[in-house]
Amino acid sequence: MDFLSTVKGSLLEGFYPAGWDLEKIDKCCSNKPEDITVRQDFWNKDFDIVPCDNVYDFDMILGHEIALEIKSCKDEGRKLVMILPVGPMGMYRWAVYFLKAWKVSCEHVYGFNMDEWSDANGKTLDPSNPGSFQYAMENAFYGPLGELTVPVDQRNFATQDNLPTYPKKIAALRAEGAKLVTVFGIGRMMHIAFWEPHFAADFETEEEWKKQCYRLGAKLHPMTIEQNALTSFKSRTTLVPCRANTIGPGLFLSSDKIIGGCDGAFNRGMQWQGLSLWTTLRYGPSMWIPSSYMPTLPGKIVFLKELAGPLVAECN
Repeated sequence: MDFLSTVKGSLLEGFYPAGWDLEKIDKCCSNKPEDITVRQDFWNKDFDIVPCDNVYDFDMILGHEIALEIKSCKDEGRKLVMILPVGPMGMYRWAVYFLKAWKVSCEHVYGFNMDEWSDANGKTLDPSNPGSFQYAMENAFYGPLGELTVPVDQRNFATQDNLPTYPKKIAALRAEGAKLVTVFGIGRMMHIAFWEPHFAADFETEEEWKKQCYRLGAKLHPMTIEQNALTSFKSRTTLVPCRANTIGPGLFLSSDKIIGGCDGAFNRGMQWQGLSLWTTLRYGPSMWIPSSYMPTLPGKIVFLKELAGPLVAECN
């Protein structure tokens, strides 16, 4: 007796995206933990995954990866476009630490936040609101960098007016030789940024889906709302906006490199990100599972070892 054998006629029938093959997802999660590093045919030759014993190592490794990209481009005299998430947040403290230790200025960096809470029209939270992503970025990364920080006019946030300018701004920078690096976490719904799996229903072909660069006032899946209620709003669902502005695959799939992170563990053996990680690494590219494309790009995903499972029933 399990989900698949009891879902018919339940309140969960039709709840998940129509394009999800739930039996295939279950198979993705049925592997041995030690097999998570086994390379798959659809992975990019320059893609890898990095296991971590604990969240402290996780934050440090991701922070080092971000700082190293900034330093490397600085050394090369090359501009760097970074698509940045709000979370995992611990990585920014370490990125700041390394950049300050190395005395590396971020004057060549152009930051593009990947998403922001919004209403149906794309109007975003005031940046002074502690719940806004802009507030989080200013206080976790741009502010602590001090005199080494990214220039204010090179910081981009996913507001109603600015998000639609992302494609042209990024294209112009890349035409000048800039490198594009996307930093991300994987959502419970296997989204990247807030590009949700159910958006796939809006497109007739994968090619059309891949061209989408952004969406204003996007409708978020209920599972995404609950994920954020647990991880960012102290369980208070009523504080979580039901919509967001977000970049799309037209931007994140054009990355020269990706830096991903999965740290979705709670305590007492509980977690929320194991299924998302395994599905990302095993499902194969599908527009119904946005994160499934990330292993097709150069870069890496850093993850907590406990997310590999085994993903079996256990009372806590």
